[in-house]
Amino acid sequence: MQELEFNKIAAAVLVAGIIAMVCGILANVLVRPKLLDKPVYVVAGVEAPSTAAASSEAKGPEPIAPLMASADAKAGAEVAKKCAVCHTFDKGGANKIGPNLFGIVGENIAEGKDYQFSDALKGKHGAWDVDTLNAWLYKPQDFAKGTKMTFAGLPKAKDRADIVAYLQTLK
Repeated sequence: MQELEFNKIAAAVLVAGIIAMVCGILANVLVRPKLLDKPVYVVAGVEAPSTAAASSEAKGPEPIAPLMASADAKAGAEVAKKCAVCHTFDKGGANKIGPNLFGIVGENIAEGKDYQFSDALKGKHGAWDVDTLNAWLYKPQDFAKGTKMTFAGLPKAKDRADIVAYLQTLK
């Protein structure tokens, strides 16, 4: 008899948890909060978090040029393993979903490699240097809207610097 009481209590706790979870999901679906354009209360000397986030987002990626002096190509090779799903890095390597990246630093954007680049990248001019690679690796879709590359990007400046250092070694 004692065992049944324990089962009833456990079932009640589980049902209550499931009901709370379902209520939370329904509340998120039904109520879509709208972010305020400006804060309700203005505190002197404190910048509003929403404008700080918007201004940092508008600036784009953090520059990696200062980090290049301490960038680690070996660490970049480790981070670049994420890229190996779609890219190859060896000399004369085949194109996969994305082009082979051997010797990419200094090459013109969307040229060569016997690869069919997207129109979004073909519209970009210049060469792949530290700054363009930084912008590309930060958010590819922001760098070239409509690109075929669906990778979300690398938010950490150190990771981007390490990958660029690794790509610079591939010559």
